[in-house]
Amino acid sequence: MERVTDVAAAVEPAVESLLGVFESARLAQSPAVPPAQLRVLTIISRNDDTNMSRLAEALDVVPSSASRLCDRLEATGLLRRVPDPRDRREVRLLPTPAARKLLEELRDRRRAALAEILERMPPARRADLVRALSAFDAAATATSGSGLRTA
Repeated sequence: MERVTDVAAAVEPAVESLLGVFESARLAQSPAVPPAQLRVLTIISRNDDTNMSRLAEALDVVPSSASRLCDRLEATGLLRRVPDPRDRREVRLLPTPAARKLLEELRDRRRAALAEILERMPPARRADLVRALSAFDAAATATSGSGLRTA
């Protein structure tokens, strides 16, 4: 399996399984937060300096689309807009404590679901998986920053 396209085809079913685990964890939230809004919360929780233009760039959308996503999150109490202390013309986007709790609970559900599956694998194969996924993550972030990561 030397061709990269063959490797990609072999990896695809596992990626789909991972996405299924993550989607099940997201849907277990009450109420379920749409994926685009969850991605916004993830981005702003990782960077305290996120403003609307940086968010739009990270999402690869126009600022008005990012603003509408923020409007919905603010209406549900998951996002706050505050003046940037360095430049009062800018608005920083911050997750609320409720958003941080939501992201933490989602992470815990994901990890529990992953642990249940990983428990079925032999320890040596789990170690191989960690090494392979770490290498994949390094390759993905080396060329794109963390932009490819989702919620």
